[in-house]
Amino acid sequence: MPITESTKKALRQSKKKRLSNINYNKKIKDLSKELALLVSQKKMDEAKKLLPQVYKIIDKATKVNVLKKNTASRRKSKMARMAG
Repeated sequence: MPITESTKKALRQSKKKRLSNINYNKKIKDLSKELALLVSQKKMDEAKKLLPQVYKIIDKATKVNVLKKNTASRRKSKMARMAG
C-alpha cells in the first residue's frame, strides 16, 4: 500500500481512470458486437444507422487517450467495411 500522500492520491486517480477506461472499452465492444450481429442477420439499414454511434464512442475514447489515433482509425475502418 502507498505510504506518502502523493502516492495515495496517485492510486485514487489511477482507480478512477481505470474504471473510466474499462467503461469506454465496454461500450466500444458492445456496440461493435451489436453491429456485427446486425450485419450477420443481413440488416444493413439498421447497421448503417448504428455506425455513427460506433464512430462517436471510438472518437471520444481517442480524445481521452483510451485508444491511440491509428487504433481508432483501424477500428472505424473495419466497422465501415462491415456495414458497407
